[in-house]
Amino acid sequence: MNTASFTTFPFSFLFRVFKKTSGNGHIALYLGKRDFVDHVDSVEVVDGVVKVDPSGLNGRKVYVYLACAFRYGSEDLDVIGLSFRRDIWIQRVQVYPPTEASTAKTPMQESLMKKVGEQGCPFTFQMPTNLPCSVSLQPAPNDSGKACGVDFEVKAYIANAANDADEVVEKKDTCRLMIRKIQFAPASNKAGPKADISKQFMMSDKPVHLEGSLEKEIYYHGDPIAIKVKINNETAKVVKKIKVSVEQLTNVVLYSSDTYSKAVCTEEFGETINANSTLEKSFQITPLLANNKEKRGLAVDGRLKDEDTHLASTTLSQGDKEMQGIIISYKVKINLMVSSGGLLGGLTASDVTLELPLTLMSPKPAGETDISLDTMDD
Repeated sequence: MNTASFTTFPFSFLFRVFKKTSGNGHIALYLGKRDFVDHVDSVEVVDGVVKVDPSGLNGRKVYVYLACAFRYGSEDLDVIGLSFRRDIWIQRVQVYPPTEASTAKTPMQESLMKKVGEQGCPFTFQMPTNLPCSVSLQPAPNDSGKACGVDFEVKAYIANAANDADEVVEKKDTCRLMIRKIQFAPASNKAGPKADISKQFMMSDKPVHLEGSLEKEIYYHGDPIAIKVKINNETAKVVKKIKVSVEQLTNVVLYSSDTYSKAVCTEEFGETINANSTLEKSFQITPLLANNKEKRGLAVDGRLKDEDTHLASTTLSQGDKEMQGIIISYKVKINLMVSSGGLLGGLTASDVTLELPLTLMSPKPAGETDISLDTMDD
């Protein structure tokens, strides 16, 4: 059985090491961290070491691959011959016997090699910038098995060839660790978006004017979001209610592109704006995963095992690259319920709706390049 552990080394700096050993004990996979940051224009290098016992190879070689995949079904169903996993990107390297590739080692690999010793074989992967971040789609409360979504896997294995469709690689000859590709909010935070709309109604020669704005461009998970609203009701109608909501837009890009919208926070406010009146006020709402635990298919940031997470972060992109997998965005929606008053007021009501883009992310932790998570079995 594969085993996992972490170790703290007494070097000039301290860090956790994540280790997975193959079932036969002939290879062991070592990583210094499991979170790798996407800086939009570049992604942190995935570097690690494989410890190899040549006596158990029987002439075979040792390879490592890094794969980004979209999982859209339960692994349990694979027994009927159906594949519920599609590789978005995959790269393989041979680590034993060593090839003529560059032998230069990263500082992390140098430290790992001190622990592993002469049997250590370093490997390095550079992910492209157009891969999605780690995202899971929240299962229903009674669903079992691994959640659908985008995940990243580093796997070491013993085989005769790197990728021979006719060769069966036994589970005892493999070891793997799940990793995450994540983005943090940029350090600079600009002024928030602003928009306005005027709507004219039948039998009225003047409109209802609605203006909305956000204080800043980026909000962190768990922080309240203040929406400033200005309403100028020049009609004879009455604004009976104001509804403010945050919607998550999940764009699943595989064979085709499908976008799903789910409200993650909705608040109704009872302010009334009578005919020929105005209102200027800020409304505050806080979208939280804790209030959306029952929503199947809601996108959440990828997690390792059963650790806590939060709503999926907005996907940052340079805009000129085609991304696959799952792309996340948010919008704030302001809705005015306008009625004509009287006995038919509710029946003749109509809406004025305004939308604002919202960026929802996590701040960059202090010293995030040294961060790693507690080791977990996959």
